[in-house]
Amino acid sequence: MTAGVNTIIYPVKDIARAKALFSALLQVEPYADEPYYVGYKAAGQDVGLDPNGHAKGMTGPVPYWHVDDIRARLAALLEAGGELLQDAQDVGGGRMIASVKDADGNLVGLVQDA
Repeated sequence: MTAGVNTIIYPVKDIARAKALFSALLQVEPYADEPYYVGYKAAGQDVGLDPNGHAKGMTGPVPYWHVDDIRARLAALLEAGGELLQDAQDVGGGRMIASVKDADGNLVGLVQDA
């Protein structure tokens, strides 16, 4: 089952500048503030800044759909013609993420929380 889009990750080139902009926009302090990722929780959304996103093939913001079985959803997307960009992996705290590209080049992310 899909619970909707609750996470969006932005690829950024200058994490300090991006952090300043998103802090001003969201008006909250980040819950995660590391050189490899800055994350915010605001208005029920998780907003992330990934300075390595471009190197991972991200061409713009990626919406992440929250699912209860990431491996089953990923398999279904691949069977439906999606191209694997990132296989399911644990990014900490039991949170699993994966991503695919659709036929039009749009990126689709998946998240499963522990």
